[in-house]
Amino acid sequence: MMGFMTKGNQSALAGLSPLDDVFTAPATDERLERAAAGLRERGYSVHVVDSPDDARELVTTLLPTGKDVFTAASATLENAGINKVIEESGRFRSVRAQLATLDDADASIKLGAAPDVVVGSVHAVTEDGVMVCASASGSQLSSYAGGARRAIWVVGAQKVVPDLDTALRRVRLYCLPKESERCMAVYGQPSIIGKILILEREYLPERGTVVLVRGELGV
Repeated sequence: MMGFMTKGNQSALAGLSPLDDVFTAPATDERLERAAAGLRERGYSVHVVDSPDDARELVTTLLPTGKDVFTAASATLENAGINKVIEESGRFRSVRAQLATLDDADASIKLGAAPDVVVGSVHAVTEDGVMVCASASGSQLSSYAGGARRAIWVVGAQKVVPDLDTALRRVRLYCLPKESERCMAVYGQPSIIGKILILEREYLPERGTVVLVRGELGV
């Protein structure tokens, strides 16, 4: 989700924090229910499901047909097989499939920034319902914040944290090192945090949906 850095920014690798595995433990059912209640109070529709398979089946029932659906880069979506269903099943109008046919960079940016629906994840959810997402380029953040008419976030229980300070620590001490490991293996370059989005509340009725998954899913 964060992407990879350019060669000019590789000096950031020297300041990268070591991986903190404390953030891999899934929240208890009690904490998960507190997060669900907090999200509902902040204007989100919330579903709590037992498994990645349940999340995939639910998301496919929530998605409209005949609308542009953008799948944000996300290990959560990949692990649950959600992006594959959206992009390859032919049941939905995939923005990523459209992007593959475009040579115009500006048109690609606009298409990804304002789809009808965005499906993705976040890096942390506080027990009172605040969500945090980091990105290197910010490519998915505009659709998360308001560019998409509807947004669906799928979130593993290990991402539930007590408060906003802990959420930001999770981003820096766990998510960034994990993404840098992946980027080093794939691109030969580490990742960076370019932008952080804090989602405090959803004011448009029925715009935002959060699917909380019991157990560890994604990073």
